[in-house]
Amino acid sequence: MIESIIIGILAGFLAAKLTGGEGKGCWIDLLLGLVGGVVGRWLLSLLGISWEPSWLSNIGTATIGAVVVLWLWAKLKK
Repeated sequence: MIESIIIGILAGFLAAKLTGGEGKGCWIDLLLGLVGGVVGRWLLSLLGISWEPSWLSNIGTATIGAVVVLWLWAKLKK
C-alpha cells in the first residue's frame, strides 16, 4: 500500500516534469500516478510489452500512463 502511494506520487511528478510543467501538488500527483498506472498497464498490454515486476518498472509504467493522461487532458481543455 505505501509502495503504491510512493510510486504514484513519483510517477505523477515525473509525468508533470516530462510534459513541461511542474509537480501539480502531492494529492494531484498521487491521483495522476495511480490513474497513470492503470492506463500505462492497459497501453503496454495492448502493445504486447511486459516488464519484469519491480518498483522501477512500476514507476515507468505509471509515468508512461500519466504522460498520456496529461496529454489527453491538455487536448480536451482546448
